[in-house]
Amino acid sequence: MIESFLALMHRGGPVMWPLFILSVVSVAVSFERGVFWFKQNGPGAKRGFVLLMESFRRGDRARVEALAGTSDTVYSRVATALLNDGASDAVAVGSVETERIRMDRCMATLSTIITAAPMLGILGTVTGIIRSFELLGGGGAMVDPRAISGGIGEALVATASGLVVALLSLFPFMGYGAQRENTLGRLETMIAVAQLTFGTAPPPRAHHEPSTDPNYKHERAPAEIGAPQHV
Repeated sequence: MIESFLALMHRGGPVMWPLFILSVVSVAVSFERGVFWFKQNGPGAKRGFVLLMESFRRGDRARVEALAGTSDTVYSRVATALLNDGASDAVAVGSVETERIRMDRCMATLSTIITAAPMLGILGTVTGIIRSFELLGGGGAMVDPRAISGGIGEALVATASGLVVALLSLFPFMGYGAQRENTLGRLETMIAVAQLTFGTAPPPRAHHEPSTDPNYKHERAPAEIGAPQHV
């Protein structure tokens, strides 16, 4: 199997090694993004989102806090931000943008591979054809047809390999892009319901009452400490 792989790499020319590296990166990134999106939009995460929406519609703040604290998804993190800081537009945009960075991670890498892999394949095609023409124009009386076919085979193998690598990256890229758009749509719905139910103002903060302990010492401000004492 290793010998067949090395023979294929040799037939495709020098561009096959960059294409092999791109294919390994594509598989690794696709797997990592697949695990990420399964955690965010898997069956358990979708049930959690439905429960969060029901709690938001009922205005049950305690239930929302409990649900958000028991999961680590994009929905629970945004819900926590809306409860703690208020469901204002500024808080909503900030929390969504923070999650957008996580959702878009490595997507530029897949996009680059989709563009670069066919171009590397075309480069291999050009170098293979150049090799064939160099053999034809070598000035010899008779050129071995197998040498010419080697250059043509290099061109075809490189082109096919570039297209395969690009297609292997394209389908995950499109699927994860669809997951991203669906997630953003759900977040917009959750934010709208939270603003309608809880309003946009942040929750009131608890005030500390002065202590009734007789041993409690009230800390004075620095200006009071340096003030002269009147007898």
